[in-house]
Order: sequence, then C-alpha cells, then structure tokens
Amino acid sequence: MSEDHNGENRSWLERLGLFLTGEPEDRDDLLVFLHDAQKRHIIDPEALSMIEGVMKFSELRVRDIMIPRIQMVVVPQDADLENIFPLVIESAHSRYPVIREDRTEVVGILLVKDLLGHSMKNRSLLVEDIMRPAQFVPESKRLNVLLREFRATRSHMAIVVDEYGAAAGLVTIEDVLEQIVGEIEDEHDFGEEEYIFRKSAQEYTLKALTPIEEFNEYFNSNLDDEEFDTVGGLIVNSLGHLPSRGEKVEIGPFRFVVLHADSRRVHLLKLVLLEDTGTSEDFADDQ
Repeated sequence: MSEDHNGENRSWLERLGLFLTGEPEDRDDLLVFLHDAQKRHIIDPEALSMIEGVMKFSELRVRDIMIPRIQMVVVPQDADLENIFPLVIESAHSRYPVIREDRTEVVGILLVKDLLGHSMKNRSLLVEDIMRPAQFVPESKRLNVLLREFRATRSHMAIVVDEYGAAAGLVTIEDVLEQIVGEIEDEHDFGEEEYIFRKSAQEYTLKALTPIEEFNEYFNSNLDDEEFDTVGGLIVNSLGHLPSRGEKVEIGPFRFVVLHADSRRVHLLKLVLLEDTGTSEDFADDQ
C-alpha cells in the first residue's frame, strides 16, 4: 500500500476518531461525513443509500407511505369465497382488507392462504367466516414504532384510520422496509435483467430504471431520450416533482401510474396503452 494511500486512510481515520469522540453539530454534518466515506470507497453507494434511509426513517409517519383508501383492493365481508377468485387472481395480492358497507368500514383481513385452504373444503363459506382481525394504526404513527409493532404482532398489514376512526388507507411491512432498503420487487414479476413485465395486451409493469431507448424499441415508440435516460426520469420531469404512489401522467399513447416510490426515487410503474402503439404481439410475448 502506498504512503499516499496510507496517509489518506490515516486522515480519514483521524476524522472518524474525532467524530466518534465528539458530537456532530447536526445531521447535515453526519451526511457530509458519510458521503465523504463513500467517495473514498469506505462504504459503497448502496450502503450509503440504506444509511440515509435509516436516518430519515424515524421522521416518516404512516401517512407518508400508506396506500390511499381509494387504491385499496378490498373484498366484501358477505361475498362467497367462490365469487372472489377472479379478483384475487387479477390483483395477485396475498392479503385483502374486508369491508362492510364501503371502504371506510374495514372489519378484517382476508389471507389468500386461508382462502385457498377453506375453498377446497367448502366454497359456500363467506369471507367473514374466515377473515382475521385487522390491525388499526393512526395516520400520525411513526414508521419506526409501526415496524416494532409489526414485529411484535407478526403482522404484515395494518389499516390506517383517520381522526374519526374511518379507514384512510393501508400500510404493509413491505412498504415500511422499502423506506430503508429501497424497492422490494415480487420475484415472479421480473427476471434479473428484465425491465418490462407484460400483464395483458394493454397493461404492463415496468421498472422506473427502464432505459428509454429499450422502452422505445419494445413499444415501437419515440419517447424523447436526449434529456433523460430512464422512464422514471421522464416521469418525474413530466410531473414536475418526485411523485408519490398512485400519481398518473399521460405521455403520448401511454398512461403511467406510479406503483412504488419513496422519498428518494420512483421504483415501479404501471403502464396502460391508451391506443395501438404498433407493438408486435409476438415480440411482446418474447419478453
């Protein structure tokens, strides 16, 4: 190891010692220190991103990441098990809020594994016969507190309620963890090198990191790739801000809906084709 490199490390270690023995003036000082460590290859960019996520984690509240009530996929408590299979197959979730009269009245949670188990024996059962109790949390609850509660109760989903006790949305343990580690993709959605997942002839799921050049090739389109390299960058520019889950934007014959986003970046998008883009069925099936 060269003397210059040793000297560089000593300088960094000296600063680390001073940092550990003293007190940083504020969070910005700590972030500067961490970014300096990343530039010196002491920590990698992914580790830095996770550390920043942890630092912001305790500041976030449930309302910042919850899935709004209007976007919840719900099942009625008086529905026959047999009748909800099309919904379950189409949405492909593992848990569903069970409602009474409308979405503001959540009375339980339906687990797909319970649905499958009971439907094999008696499909005439109602959802309310097999639903489990729901966990309710206020919009103002901090995420670090919610994560502790999820771990203590071994729950994976909570219903978020407003000041009047009505359901305002839902939050999952995956939503919480994504604030630290970034987007957690479903393993069945994408291969390691895939960006675009075809769900139907008109609907696709795609990573925000999809290169615009690859998008244009796939859909035989001509989205502008001179100013932005990825679809996510184009979406943020079109909206004029970092979008949150559920926001939509239409660009040409495409409607983009944000499926997953955090305080730092957009991760996953739903794409709906508004008209024929000239995409070959054979080509799409090969992806």
